[in-house]
This record gives sequence, structure tokens and C-alpha cells, in this order.
Amino acid sequence: MRAVVARVTEADVTVDGTVVGAIDEPGLLVLLGVHADDGLGKAPVMARKLHELRILRDEQSCAATGAPLLLVSQFTLYGDTRKGRRPSWTAAARPELAAKLFDSVVTELRGRGARVSTGTFGAMMAVRSVNDGPFTVLVEV
Repeated sequence: MRAVVARVTEADVTVDGTVVGAIDEPGLLVLLGVHADDGLGKAPVMARKLHELRILRDEQSCAATGAPLLLVSQFTLYGDTRKGRRPSWTAAARPELAAKLFDSVVTELRGRGARVSTGTFGAMMAVRSVNDGPFTVLVEV
């Protein structure tokens, strides 16, 4: 499982002209990709890492501050561009597995008391964010 995590002052996701998920205060925008070999055991590990990641101002975490997270499914994080000009998607999980693991991460975060908004799995989404810093990291489990 792989996540690109950006510290943001605000972010939202729009599907068909409608905002489906948003945070309007400092928090984290998380683009989350699931690998074909990932299992359900990775969901709680990723949720803990995201919730406790100390990249907010003054090295704080969402767990410590109550800052929100906006999670967006992003299978393209496992695109392989080493050969040719067209990415290969063979490492990305099939939609059925990816949706299950994405939902598990969201459930685990909410179980930890995190405030979580999401995009719509499988939809064509427009993601808008105002990066803070900018401060962006790659998290893998």
C-alpha cells in the first residue's frame, strides 16, 4: 500500500460538478494506492501511520491535533513507467480488492477518532488542494 500525503490548508474532491469530500482547514490530503499483493492486514498499519504522521505544523499529527484527512483512491500510484512511454498497471490491485482495502483504511481511521472525508472510489474526480509548505511525503506499508 502506498500513499502520497500532502499537508494542505484546504482540499476538496468533485465528481460530476458536486463536491463529494472536503476539508476546509489545515489537514492532510492522502492519495492512496493499493498493490495487487496487499492484504487486509495492511489497512490498520496504514491508518495508524497516516493518523500519527507528524508533518503538520510544529511536527504535530492528525491524532494530536484533530486535523482532518481527505482520502482519495489513486490506482495510478502503482503505474510502472520503466519501459516505454505508456504506464503498466499490473502492480495495481483489481478494483474489488482496492475498494475493500481503501474502505478498510477509512474505517480504521474513523475507529481511531479521525475526521475523514473521501472521494468516490472508481469515479473520475477533480481534486483541488492548497498545499501548505509545500510538504509532501510518500508513505508505504
